[in-house]
Amino acid sequence: MNPITFPGLGLEFHINRVAFSIFGKPIYWYGIFIAFGFVLAVIYCYYNAPRYGIQKDRVIDLVLFAAPGGIIGARIYYVIFYQDLYRNADGSFNWKEAVAIWDGGLAIYGGVIAAVLILLIFCKVHKIKFTAFADLGSYGLFIGQSIGRWGNFCNQEAFGGLTNLPWRMGLTVAGEYIEVHPTFLYESLWNAAGFAFAHFVLRKRRKFDGEVFLFYLAWYGLGRMWIEGLRTDSLYLFGTGIRVSQLLAALCFLIAGILLLVMLLKVKPGPEKLYVNQVAASKADAADSSASELTEKTQAEQNMEDKQDGSNDH
Repeated sequence: MNPITFPGLGLEFHINRVAFSIFGKPIYWYGIFIAFGFVLAVIYCYYNAPRYGIQKDRVIDLVLFAAPGGIIGARIYYVIFYQDLYRNADGSFNWKEAVAIWDGGLAIYGGVIAAVLILLIFCKVHKIKFTAFADLGSYGLFIGQSIGRWGNFCNQEAFGGLTNLPWRMGLTVAGEYIEVHPTFLYESLWNAAGFAFAHFVLRKRRKFDGEVFLFYLAWYGLGRMWIEGLRTDSLYLFGTGIRVSQLLAALCFLIAGILLLVMLLKVKPGPEKLYVNQVAASKADAADSSASELTEKTQAEQNMEDKQDGSNDH
């Protein structure tokens, strides 16, 4: 591939999309970054699950459904808004091309929507509070998206319009050298900043279940709304000039932001309502009940022994 440069910073990178091959099959850097981000996200959620009242094993159980479901959702979302890419010459829909996910074509919003729906069902089945698990999962989304965007860098895609800013990125597209906004970097750094705030501030000061999830939706929505406006490869709403991801980002920012403010300023929930504290209180009650039953049983056995001893004395 052509080199990727940052002329204002004096940097130049020569990156092949293919990292290596296994049995003749190419393994792309894009997939490696996605996998690396996914693994780090799972590890983080696994070890932090108890903070949210979630058993660690439940994280692994969820991943078995959410991982393939998220990929399918990301593909469906992409195909819906890029239908023209999957039509035959006669206008009929090419289902074979539509399911060829290995040829590329995923949209992060589709993956997030699918993951949230799967989480709703999972929590319903296992009787876990959805908003508590969603808080935990939001950290994973921040991590995965922050790292995964570097796959776009390796693919020389998801870049923005022309610019002369000091951090501009130089690419050769269709034989023409251009200098553009490195929007993959903007989104990666934006997600990293969101994760840092959620980890160092919200994790210790969370006031209600769903707070981190709403923050994720509002923060990511705000950033994506701005970044999407810079990109040159946006999905558009069925032939209109409306960018789908920008519209969805704006809705997420507004709705989640309003709900977050209402909960913090009007409702003002207390820590006793957090799912993790409710689980701890339930376990404490169960332990007290078991201890009480054990004490009563021991006392009853002692009384029985005393009666037997009195009978023997007579």
